[in-house]
Amino acid sequence: MAAGAPYRFEQAAWRRGLTRVAGVDEAGRGPLAGPVVAAAVILPPGGRIEGVDDSKRLTTEERTRLCDVIGARAVAVGVGMADPATIDRVNILEATRLAMRQALAALAAAPELVLTDYVVLDGLECPQKNLVQGDRRSASVAAASIVAKVTRDRIMEAADRDYPEYGFGRHKGYPTPEHRAALVRHGPCPLHRRTFAGVGTQGELFVGSQRA
Repeated sequence: MAAGAPYRFEQAAWRRGLTRVAGVDEAGRGPLAGPVVAAAVILPPGGRIEGVDDSKRLTTEERTRLCDVIGARAVAVGVGMADPATIDRVNILEATRLAMRQALAALAAAPELVLTDYVVLDGLECPQKNLVQGDRRSASVAAASIVAKVTRDRIMEAADRDYPEYGFGRHKGYPTPEHRAALVRHGPCPLHRRTFAGVGTQGELFVGSQRA
């Protein structure tokens, strides 16, 4: 396991008396199918959860274990998401912002400072810091990345039962060769993002498909 993301941004805020620091991150901006999911996490002031790191640097088993620990020990956890239809309507960046605002609104405690993985959120009622590689530089953002990733993976694993021909349980909607081949064979299903390169074009070939 990686050493874990540092707490220096959180510690600086705690020293200023800001005890509710919310890290925010998303999972699922790149896939061809499924929602984009965001999470917001407020970690306990002065406390540490060992091993919390950018979700991409952790194994599936590590993420699952840490997600449970975060849920048990965090001051508050919120989750938001935007479905494929919303992504197609407003674009993936705006859908990500929408999901992040939903995650913050779902927190049981209002944050006094928001840390994001570089995404700027308009209209917040508290200050924000938008950190380059925030999921590696802030434990709160890293914790949010874990919750978002585990939540989204579970959604795609459930989708695999409804659409087994696409292999969502394995690739989670990302543009793997297996997924692209399934799109060629079956056309898009309701979970696909029609505005994404490769999905809409292939979908036009399957206008009469039941899944289209």
